[in-house]
Amino acid sequence: MKNIKVGQQEFGKDKLFLIAGPCVIEDESIMMETAEKLKVMAERLDLPFIFKSSYIKDNRSSVDFYPGPGLDEGLKMLQKIKDTFDVPVISDVHMATEVKAAAEVLDVIQIPAYLCMQTSLVTEAAKTGKAINVKHGQFLAPENMIKPVQKIEHFGNKNIMVTERGYTFGYNDMIVDPRSFYELQQTGYPVVFDITHCIRRYGIPSSDPNGGTRQYLGPIARAGVAAGIDGIFIEGHPEPAKALCDAASQYPLDQLEEFLKPLIEIHHIEKKHRTEI
Repeated sequence: MKNIKVGQQEFGKDKLFLIAGPCVIEDESIMMETAEKLKVMAERLDLPFIFKSSYIKDNRSSVDFYPGPGLDEGLKMLQKIKDTFDVPVISDVHMATEVKAAAEVLDVIQIPAYLCMQTSLVTEAAKTGKAINVKHGQFLAPENMIKPVQKIEHFGNKNIMVTERGYTFGYNDMIVDPRSFYELQQTGYPVVFDITHCIRRYGIPSSDPNGGTRQYLGPIARAGVAAGIDGIFIEGHPEPAKALCDAASQYPLDQLEEFLKPLIEIHHIEKKHRTEI
């Protein structure tokens, strides 16, 4: 397994790592409060940490839903968080034309699941030399995730992580197949488990309490860590019910530390077992 470096931190080596933040960039006060609390929490738990929030959510199910502040304003906010709290930042890119500007701010460029096979987007991101998090498309067999990985490697970029976020089976639920973790590990890069999007109920507005099954976050997270994933991706918010995106699935910020503690313990046991065999 290759370890990757983001800033001065290594990801995928020995410690479970964390990618977390609000689903989409909101009011500055919310963003700064969340970033500060996540940074302090990650340091207390000794977790390598990347702050995540999207400057635009280009796959909202209605044009009436909040899409984010856009590229320019969103990157300014992420730059402020990066400078203020000295944390690496990650956000999605949706078009090749966004990549140059995004790469000036982002430490990790994220390829959305729906776009993981878009060659022009993936290769433009790869050329920046930045770390790339490529999310597993719901339409793609897990073993075929080697294809976008190879596109990135073609340009000499081996600073890659791959993220599992579940399959859609046609009933608005995302189903996580544990075999995916094994297959993604075969790429040779750190594997991240996006638990937040796995519990979204698609077709139901995220502001509706029935739009997410937050009660399943603990069981699926523990299962994923036990299966050998390297990082947890979780969207968190000070007041999830008031979040402007994915309100039904974001995790309450004040409960996140206790949520993560057993995952760290399980990860330690799994890593020890993997070393021994």
